[in-house]
Amino acid sequence: MRRYILLIAAAFSLVAASAAEPTDSLATKSKFLPTRQRIDRQIGQHNFVYKGEFMLGLTGSYGNIKSADSDIMLLFDNINLGLKSATIKPFFAYAYRDNLAVGMRFGYDHISGHVGSLDLNIGLLADMENMGISNMALRNESYSWSVFHRNYLGLDRRGIVGVIMEAELQCKTGTTSIWSGAEESRSKSDTRNFAARLNFNPGLAIYVMPQACVTVTVGVGGLYYTSVKQYDMMGNITGLRNRSGLNLKLNIADIQLGIVAHLWSSKKK
Repeated sequence: MRRYILLIAAAFSLVAASAAEPTDSLATKSKFLPTRQRIDRQIGQHNFVYKGEFMLGLTGSYGNIKSADSDIMLLFDNINLGLKSATIKPFFAYAYRDNLAVGMRFGYDHISGHVGSLDLNIGLLADMENMGISNMALRNESYSWSVFHRNYLGLDRRGIVGVIMEAELQCKTGTTSIWSGAEESRSKSDTRNFAARLNFNPGLAIYVMPQACVTVTVGVGGLYYTSVKQYDMMGNITGLRNRSGLNLKLNIADIQLGIVAHLWSSKKK
């Protein structure tokens, strides 16, 4: 019995001692230890962009595919096609804190191509005859507007090489025209496209001059919503499709090369 009385008295004394501590010391206590007492990897210790900088940049890409009378994987024969793709995206950004920036981007995309001939040779698979496509042409033009947030991570003390982590909210509109058939009896269909996307574009930046750096970014997808309306030659709606979803994957077709000018960077050492 005496042992229990001593334990209860010790508990009351501890409660009284804790209640007597200043309120400021209690306020500073937290459920978690401060960051530097846990593990501080100091990822952001090197500055790549400084607060107050203005950035003017331009990114773009170009691709060209041509093929004539070639064979691919023994499935496609008599191939005669050509495809061109070009993208240009100027942007403006402002660093509101060290290594953090917000900006706006405008873009223009152009895709054009033709299929002179393309035969699908599947042999005796499922008793199907060979199929082919010929005399088709495609043209797509689209414009985009977006706002983005960038987080830079300097990889060296001098701030020459850095990693880019970008999140982009984009709206995109455009038209696509498809022609098929011979010249004298060619048919045409048009589609009007709208897309809203939340993209993630990581990349790498390297200063080649004190106030200019080159960048390489690649799209890894994100959330998207698309709306497509198809029209015939008379302007009547012949098809409508809406789609939304989440798509996260590395897109090697969305690699952007760019150059960025950093202005008013007197704080950079």
